[in-house]
Order: sequence, then C-alpha cells, then structure tokens
Amino acid sequence: MQSYSFSDAEYDELRRLIENQVGIALSGGKRDLVYSRVSRRLRSRNLSSFAQYLSLLRSGDEEELSELVNAMTTNVTQFFRESHHFDYLNQKFFPEMVASKGSDKTIRIWSAGCSSGEEPYSIAIVLAEFLENHPGWKGEIWATDVDGAILRQAEDGIYAMDRLKSVSRERLRRFFLRGSGPNEGKARVGRTLRDLVSFQRVNLIESWPVRTAFDAIFCRNVIIYFDRGHKSQVVDGFADHLQPHGYLFLGHSESLHGLSERYQLIGQTIYRRR
Repeated sequence: MQSYSFSDAEYDELRRLIENQVGIALSGGKRDLVYSRVSRRLRSRNLSSFAQYLSLLRSGDEEELSELVNAMTTNVTQFFRESHHFDYLNQKFFPEMVASKGSDKTIRIWSAGCSSGEEPYSIAIVLAEFLENHPGWKGEIWATDVDGAILRQAEDGIYAMDRLKSVSRERLRRFFLRGSGPNEGKARVGRTLRDLVSFQRVNLIESWPVRTAFDAIFCRNVIIYFDRGHKSQVVDGFADHLQPHGYLFLGHSESLHGLSERYQLIGQTIYRRR
C-alpha cells in the first residue's frame, strides 16, 4: 500500500479545516488517525501527496470536502445503546407528555448525530409502542447527521442480524422484515418505524433548518468531539429549539457542566430545559 509524507504544517491545516467545517477538535495525538483516513481519499483521487490533496480542498471542491467530512466522522452506535434513556422514555417521558401536552397530541423528537440509524429507529420502536396504546396521538422523529453517506445507509434501514442483538425477538417480529435469498442474515426496518422517521443532512455548527420545537433531543456521543466554544453553541441552540421543560439526552461521557445554565440535570446524562 502506498505511503505518503505528512508534514506538521499539512496536519495543522487539515485540523483547522476539519474544525471549521464540522467543529471536531483534533489534538496532536490524532495525527495517525487523520493520516489513515485521509490517505484513503488520496488513493481514491489518485493523488501522490497531501500537498496535492490540500490544494484540491483549497480550490473549493465541495464534493471532496464532503468526502473529507464523511471520512473524519466517527460512526459507532447500536440499537438501544445506553438503554436507561429508553427506559426513561417509557417510564417518565411518555406519561408526562400525556399529562402535559393538552390538545397538541404530537410527540416530536430530534436524533442529532444519528449515524447509521440505530438510535432513531430505537426511539421509533418505543414511540410506536406508545402510539399503539394511545389512539389519537402521533409521533415525528427528525434524524440528522453531517455524514451524507452514513445517512443513506440509515434511510435504507438494512442491518445484519448481529447488529440487532439488543432488539428483542418480539420487536424483531413486529418491526423488522427478515431478508431471504441474497439478503439472508439481514433485516430491514418495517414501514411502521420508517413512517415515523425523516432523515436530513445537518451540520450542527451551521444554521439548522428547524421550524418546530421538540419535546426531546438526543445528541449522544457527538459534542464530546467539539471544542468548548462549539459545544456551548450547539447546546444553547438545542435549548432554543426545545419545548419549555423539554429534554436533552447526552452520551455517557458527556456533561453540560460549565457549558450552559439553561438545563437542569435530572438523571444519568438526562437534562431538562429550565
């Protein structure tokens, strides 16, 4: 496999570009990661050096800039990851919605940084179960990510069975279609869940095409990659687009301590807008 020289100046320029585009703050310790992921783009474009690749990006090649963002985005997820959040939806959130929403019987949830779709479809499962028992109620899940390629996978909703280990047999039977023939060993998300979720590419450090207020926002294991300024920008933006007393669910290693005074911590990485 071809190797490339990679100077400190080239690394620093790529770091600045990635941070400016998607808010991901890369330390000096990420040099090998950047080299590994970006060198694949050099080979794909038949380029012989990082200098040529940076020249291509400077020229304003939007398609390649998008490919760089996709290459640097970490997409690690699974169905019902951090299961206590879904327990909270069932035990606290949905009953509260019934008690407090009045005539507005639509529950709106944003999955920000949805990756390959496991998170929004997990939300859709518990939401669909709630809707079955509450006639007249509706649900809407807006799932967004900066990585266009991973979003296309999420929209397809096709998963190898080993990625569905945390989904119960009953839920698999009710909400998924098992593949056969060339699709043996895979399953596709069924229509009930697909109708609840809409996907859109959104960069969290740019303006958001949002015209509604959400009852809950899931943004888990995303802001951990941002610098402090972008973290504050994003969580304050979430507060602007949450219903009064709406919920923000973060990842297990994330915290709003010192970032925003607009939330109250009410559970394990569960926050409520003040």
